[in-house]
Amino acid sequence: MGKVIHGKIVCASTLKRHWELAPGLLLCFVIGILSYYLGLLYPVVGGAVFGILIGILIRNTVGTSRQLSPGINFTAKKLLKLAIILLGAGLNLSQICKTGLSSLSVLVFTLLTAYGVAYFFGKRMKVPDNLIHLIGTGTAICGASAIAAVSPIVKADDSEICYSISTVFLFNVIAVLIFPQLGYLLHMSDSAFGLWAGTAINDTSSVVAAGYIFSDPAGAYATIVKLTRSTMIIPIAMLYAAYVTYKRKSTAQTSGEDFSLIKIVPWFILGFLGAALLNTIGLIDGFTAEACTWMGKFLIIAALAAVGLQADIREMVSAGVKPIFLGLIVWCSISVVSLLVQHFMLGQL
Repeated sequence: MGKVIHGKIVCASTLKRHWELAPGLLLCFVIGILSYYLGLLYPVVGGAVFGILIGILIRNTVGTSRQLSPGINFTAKKLLKLAIILLGAGLNLSQICKTGLSSLSVLVFTLLTAYGVAYFFGKRMKVPDNLIHLIGTGTAICGASAIAAVSPIVKADDSEICYSISTVFLFNVIAVLIFPQLGYLLHMSDSAFGLWAGTAINDTSSVVAAGYIFSDPAGAYATIVKLTRSTMIIPIAMLYAAYVTYKRKSTAQTSGEDFSLIKIVPWFILGFLGAALLNTIGLIDGFTAEACTWMGKFLIIAALAAVGLQADIREMVSAGVKPIFLGLIVWCSISVVSLLVQHFMLGQL
């Protein structure tokens, strides 16, 4: 009888915890749906940016109640990781390897440039370490999705995530406006422009927009390059996990604290890779892959709305304009390096 009573108590406790998540989850999903459709109307901005901006607006005007906090926090932390795993199910690694080999040299050089420039100038400008990591990663790989993937590993707070996504978004918009015109002035071929857009513009929607403004073949090629570039989040996240592991292990040894590798390993990135491998070997059919990709993108929007709902605009303002200048320097650097590598190594310009 005691066991039955205990089981009922545990069940009631679990239901209570789940019910406590409901109000915050509902708010994040409502913002997510609104942002998703706004993203369809204005693809240059994208649903993720709308989500985080609406969240920031609500948090810093009407505010959020204590009852909303559990669900908002759950969406920002747990559902964000689930979203990354679901996005992996839409990737076919073998297809990307076949079509993306031609862009590999440019990708390698732009990645090295982004991180090298971010670290060099970020340190000299006294930009906080997490903002250096997030702006460097967002510019190097794929904007909001890459920032979302790395932020749990480096333990970035909500204001840092919001600031870095806003910074990267600013230069996405500028790129869509000026890249096609620069491509025409430089008399670039469709493949050359597609490679440039795919390696030097951050967010997928902005890459697609700029590519198809230039030409349909350029847009198609830019999309393939961008998909290849997006897979770089796997080794980058692993490197960050190794860096954080080493750093915390050293700190724990110095302070005498317990060190747990299990808590630091980014299991959601391993899940992302596992889902991609399942798709690659054919265990995930086309319909399921598309459904997982859609759901992953939607959950990213909802999760970033949750991040915005927890962000204090005063903390973002206190960071000053230096991170924005850092983002500009990193973006300009990879844009130039992409062109130089194409010219000197691939002979396309």
